[in-house]
Amino acid sequence: MRSIWIITFLLFLSRLSLAEEQKPQFEVDGKVLELDESNIEAAISTFDYILIDFYAPWCGHCKRLSPQLDKAAADLAFLKQPVVIAKVNADKYSNLVSKYEIDGYPTLKIFMHGVPTDYYGPRKADLLVRSLKKFVASDVAILNSDSAISEFIEEAGKSFPIFIGFGLNESTISHLAVKYKKKAWFSVAKDFSDKTMEFYDFDKVPALVALHLSYNEQSIFYGPFEEKFLEDYIKQSLLPLALPINQDTLTSLKDDKRKIVLSIVEDEHDERSKGLVKLLKAAASANRDLVFAFVGFKQWQDFAGSFEVSKKTKLPMMIVWDGDEEYFSVIGSDSVEDEDQGSQITRFLQGYREGSVVQKRITSDAYKAFRNSMYMIGALILVLVVILVVTIMQSLKEEPPRDQLDHPGSSTSPLEAREPLRSGDKEDKID
Repeated sequence: MRSIWIITFLLFLSRLSLAEEQKPQFEVDGKVLELDESNIEAAISTFDYILIDFYAPWCGHCKRLSPQLDKAAADLAFLKQPVVIAKVNADKYSNLVSKYEIDGYPTLKIFMHGVPTDYYGPRKADLLVRSLKKFVASDVAILNSDSAISEFIEEAGKSFPIFIGFGLNESTISHLAVKYKKKAWFSVAKDFSDKTMEFYDFDKVPALVALHLSYNEQSIFYGPFEEKFLEDYIKQSLLPLALPINQDTLTSLKDDKRKIVLSIVEDEHDERSKGLVKLLKAAASANRDLVFAFVGFKQWQDFAGSFEVSKKTKLPMMIVWDGDEEYFSVIGSDSVEDEDQGSQITRFLQGYREGSVVQKRITSDAYKAFRNSMYMIGALILVLVVILVVTIMQSLKEEPPRDQLDHPGSSTSPLEAREPLRSGDKEDKID
């Protein structure tokens, strides 16, 4: 009896050893891992944090992204909490397209303890490293000195807004920090000097300071600190007071449900426009229920043309846009003269709130092309699937009986003669 137990135990050990040998082995050496259908799940379960690039070989954006991922992988692999970078030829392994909900190339997803999250952050190597450090950092950083505050801000960088709760309890913002982790940095300062209070321009605690370093902006929230009010402040502070419109910032607008007060200027870089932007920031501070944005006709003529703006249009002009296909012009207040622009902005907002508007609809524009590209891939895949099914059904219908196929004079069936179906020339996903 004892010998039977020994034999059983040895068989168990041998099977366990065999299973370990068959399990994919991954080497973390700072290089981008190549994954496929056979090992992607093992990789996701092996690493606490793994960023996967779903790409297609023919995709131009993918080709430009690849060297950036190579550079970032070397830095991320050797962090205290490493992040592994991998890539999958989703064009080749088409089953993974539907499994991981890929709607364009390249698509980046970060898997944190096996849970996927779409990555929309910067893709240049150094900025990518900073962004991914945020994903693996604590939900709320605890800062116990002035120097710790400075180090935290330096480490966070300029890619995302930073929230610092002075005199706040960690539990006050921990839930919201988890909810908005992929969009901002969160911290609480437990100990700080009067000099720090002066530097960040708050005079009492508790206070929540929001920083947009890339726009040189900050705002302060003194409460109330009930979750509803706190979340409203955080959501409204994720964007700068005056947002420059471009392809990157359009992506950041997609989750914001507020209407957009859009100012169209001749050239967003000239002094006249910069003066208007300062006034827009002041208006934004007092109208947090709206997003304030601006775009230069010179910088993005096609986009501005979506709102009936041409070279003959008197600029600057203002509209209220829903972020999709509808926008509103305020009767008698659409253009902004050079004199007393602050009062004109006030009248514009008053007219909009009173409903003195003309509702219009975008017919053709660069924005719609941008937006439609996000849906085009799915539509193309659906069309290709339908064509494939119809072709196969037609081929089966036309295929001659077996006895004819065996006859020396019979011809090859249409299905056998057909070229292998290509995956198709899909659109690149805008990065």
